[in-house]
Amino acid sequence: MQAKSSAVIPQSKNHVSWSNSYSMGVKLIDEQHKGLINFINDVFNHASGNEKAERAYFSEVIQQAVQYVKEHFQAEEKLMIGTKFPGYKEHKKIHDEFTLTVVKSVKDFEAGKRLVLEKFAYFLKDWVLTHIAVMDRQYAEYFKRISTRKADGKLSITKADIR
Repeated sequence: MQAKSSAVIPQSKNHVSWSNSYSMGVKLIDEQHKGLINFINDVFNHASGNEKAERAYFSEVIQQAVQYVKEHFQAEEKLMIGTKFPGYKEHKKIHDEFTLTVVKSVKDFEAGKRLVLEKFAYFLKDWVLTHIAVMDRQYAEYFKRISTRKADGKLSITKADIR
């Protein structure tokens, strides 16, 4: 996900860098996780302390970000349902709680409540990295357990692997 903002960023830097330890072994999911990390870095880089600039940035990118997260969660959930992942209900509940928290932040912002962009960036960082490391790792391990190794050495999940 690439946040689009017309605001000038003084000096961009990565607050979070992609690591192979975040990999789930599913190309689509890994690419989406990389997009989330890029977005988190973008939010950090727009946390200037200038309330007007931060509000303008947040207004510009938040709906796109919410849509991106919803699509990501749907992609994960579709894989979990399709493979009969036993932790699906709990995982979906956590996705729904996160979505509600972000939607509440957006509604508060739209109602004029002060937004501290840096605080929001830390919330996103902590939630996303913890979620990947703990919750997403569970389905990644499950996928590895049920998958079949093809002749080229790659793992794949076929209908025969799903019980």
